[in-house]
Amino acid sequence: MRACLRRVLPRDLARLGVLIVVGIVVGAGCATPGARTTPSASGKDSSQSSSLSPVTAPSDANTPSAAPFDELEAELAQKQTSVADPLEPVNRFMFGVNDFVFLWVLEPVAKGYAAVVPKPARMGIRNFFHNLTTPERLVNCLLQGKGSQAGTELRRFGINTTLGVLGLGDPARDRWGLRPAEEDLGQTLAVHGFGDGLYLVLPLMGPSTLRDSVGMIGDAFLDPVRYVEPEAVSIGISATSTVNSASFRLGEYESLKAATVDPYVAMREAYLQYRKKQIRDDALPDSGRDGLPPGVGPGAPN
Repeated sequence: MRACLRRVLPRDLARLGVLIVVGIVVGAGCATPGARTTPSASGKDSSQSSSLSPVTAPSDANTPSAAPFDELEAELAQKQTSVADPLEPVNRFMFGVNDFVFLWVLEPVAKGYAAVVPKPARMGIRNFFHNLTTPERLVNCLLQGKGSQAGTELRRFGINTTLGVLGLGDPARDRWGLRPAEEDLGQTLAVHGFGDGLYLVLPLMGPSTLRDSVGMIGDAFLDPVRYVEPEAVSIGISATSTVNSASFRLGEYESLKAATVDPYVAMREAYLQYRKKQIRDDALPDSGRDGLPPGVGPGAPN
């Protein structure tokens, strides 16, 4: 759905992009500062302090220690992200809208599509659209100074376009082990020091941040489908990509919701942690080649 909506962005979206860039520069300073150590207020020596300390009874060996609980609490704290969410009421409302659209519109269509179109054909369509977005990955590799990955993207495009029959196959990955570099402008901005800004839930497009939203606008201009004329054909192509991508994720979103007390928080944390790992170039499980983790976000696929 992201690809579909990116195509219908107004022509003067570049102006909006400039305004949001200004916002992200301001929002970059909103990152939560690291914890500062507080100097000890006590000026007494250790002998005096120990003399004033209360005498504690020796602990029973059978009494369970609190250390494991402290370690668990510290581990959970490390997993929590520090991206500001000042628009949480609005974001929760949009989350509800996206939830309704996904469960009652996109997923039923995707289920019917999956029932009619066999999986090998759907995989070929997915590969085709992924091959089309090579310019987005290539440019962002270059902007991040990743010459090796940029070369890999060029080789993948040449192999898959020829031997893979216009990208319907992925022999570059299956035969030569050339994995795509899933880079985008949001990651490029992060590499160059731009903070997340704040957390957003975009209408019909799912979780994002201010920085990633700016990146999405820039990446839209690198999407070849955007320049297909007439516009109705371009929108139809993007809608096909969205439904095809969603057909590989059936049931994942419901599983995520069922496993959490607060789906909004779970979705936010899953998205932010996934993006953090992408920026650090950590090894990630297969995201379905559409740049998003499995189960993240109604409307999120593609």
